[in-house]
Amino acid sequence: MSAETYDNAVDRPGEAGVVRSQVRAIAAAGVGNVLEWYDFTVYAYLAGILSTKFFVTGNESTALLATFAVFGVGFVARPLGGLLIGLFGDKYGRKPALLLTFLMIAGSTGLMGILPTYASIGIAAPLLLVLARLLQGISAGGEWGGAASFLVEWAPAHRRGLYGSLHPCAITLGMLLGSGVTGALTSTLGSATMADWGWRIPFLLGALLGPVGLYVRSKVDETPIFQRTKRAPEAAALKDFSMARTMLLAFAFPAVQSVVTYISVGYFSTFTQKYAGLTPAAALWSTSLATLVMGLSSLGSGWLSDKTGRKFNMLLACALLVLLSYPLLSLALGSGTPWVVIMTQSIFTAFCGLFLGGMPAALVEMFPTARRLTGLTTAYNIQSMVFGGFAPFIASWLIVETGAPISLSYFIIASAAISGLALLMMAETSRKALP
Repeated sequence: MSAETYDNAVDRPGEAGVVRSQVRAIAAAGVGNVLEWYDFTVYAYLAGILSTKFFVTGNESTALLATFAVFGVGFVARPLGGLLIGLFGDKYGRKPALLLTFLMIAGSTGLMGILPTYASIGIAAPLLLVLARLLQGISAGGEWGGAASFLVEWAPAHRRGLYGSLHPCAITLGMLLGSGVTGALTSTLGSATMADWGWRIPFLLGALLGPVGLYVRSKVDETPIFQRTKRAPEAAALKDFSMARTMLLAFAFPAVQSVVTYISVGYFSTFTQKYAGLTPAAALWSTSLATLVMGLSSLGSGWLSDKTGRKFNMLLACALLVLLSYPLLSLALGSGTPWVVIMTQSIFTAFCGLFLGGMPAALVEMFPTARRLTGLTTAYNIQSMVFGGFAPFIASWLIVETGAPISLSYFIIASAAISGLALLMMAETSRKALP
């Protein structure tokens, strides 16, 4: 659909052509987010098996640490991917960028499923594993900002928050799909078969989504706002934006969601088993429930942000986390009741969802169209690496240094304070046209 056709039809509610284009945009953006986070979740759940297949150190703990170090390579590569694919998407369009990132995601996921093990090719096996993770990290770096921009640029002006919230919803769907597939295969095949060859199946199943995703993304139209910007680059260049200040705020204000997401969904399973008495099975179900709560909360918050503004929901989430993190964790650690611990984890992800709902739209609305992908993906991925990638490590370090599990709350409170201060310095953008 051309920009002119879109402009002529968008003010007529229910216009068939616009609705079809918007539905395709939602599907095209969502399929990549689902596969990206499916793959990340599968890798995390299978880390114990992968450590025995790709690292032979004579020490089980060292091999597992090496596997998680390779997992971290994906986060280190994300800022590079964000910059490179951001530049590509700002020059050639959102659609080509989405096609490129999906090719890389599907290809690296399939590669994980067919990699020879250390027993077959020696040191080349972990090197190939690192290569696959690098590809995943680079593609993920471009996918987040590309999909968010694509959704929000296609959205009606009064629905940008709702459309943007579909982004974290797709991420939670990918996480649930990854944990569900891995859990179902382990229950069906048994631990021995999974350790032998079954670990390959989740990655190969993910790769099968590749042709479907490429087809969906190839059928979608370029966003009308990008088409208009490419026809008038001089006008876009004349807009007065302090890019450095904008990127600094885009780096700082999402900090809390990275910390709470990776703590609540990634680290909490270990934390609750070690300090709050949950069994491994209960911890798994608790994390699954918390992930679902985060997705539903994000969707509701995105819808609400179109009415209240982006900042209100996010500031409220920061305030709740500052005020309630310590008492909630104290309750969970001292209750001795599994349901209290499970409820606490879901409350944290509900607060995170409250923040996440309006965040994609807020980030997209901060940057001018001509430089949106480059600025957004670079700033967001650097903060994701700093605050998210190292969140489990920082949490573990705090507990070791203080000797008190409750110190986890200090990390969450500090991140909420950082985000809150950055939000107070930002302008409300929900009522403004996309720059």
